Amino acid sequence: MGIFGGTHRRPEQQPRTDAELLAAHIAGDRYAFEELFHRHHRQLYRLAQLTSRDPDDAADALQDALLAAHRTARTFRHDSAVSSWLYRIVVNACLDRLRRNRSRACEELDDQAGPVVDPTGRVDTAIVVERALMRLPLEQRAAVVAVDMQGYSIAETARMLGVAEGTVKSRCSRARTKLAASLNCFTATAE
Repeated sequence: MGIFGGTHRRPEQQPRTDAELLAAHIAGDRYAFEELFHRHHRQLYRLAQLTSRDPDDAADALQDALLAAHRTARTFRHDSAVSSWLYRIVVNACLDRLRRNRSRACEELDDQAGPVVDPTGRVDTAIVVERALMRLPLEQRAAVVAVDMQGYSIAETARMLGVAEGTVKSRCSRARTKLAASLNCFTATAE
């Protein structure tokens, strides 16, 4: 695959797996990491957006993460999926960036007098949910996004975040409770 261009594979060849692409990158294939990047870019960027509070921070964190993954590819231990490894690097880059930017502290859900609602009634559900996610503490947001939105298991999420499985369970539980309280406006309008 060339820079943002086509592939060097013949059409009859099967696409390489993530593990094959990473191994090819380590072996010196100039285009393997680029192909891996393009395969996962959308999902990783969405993850960075959900973990960060700002689109610019998300883009910067994703860039930091992919540079780190490119440089440290030889250290991949093959004890998880390549996508899980990339996911963890992105989450860690977002956490690092948020720690550096402490001036943007997370808002507590308790500061809100009521549910997040647009009085005009034209707010898209996804925007309301995303706003509620952004008000969660960072650790809870990372856990609930990994488990409930990205579909990772508790065990995979624990490995990615570098915490115990019980910690992931409690973070998800607390996040779900806060999200339910924040989003109770939907149950009131559905009845």
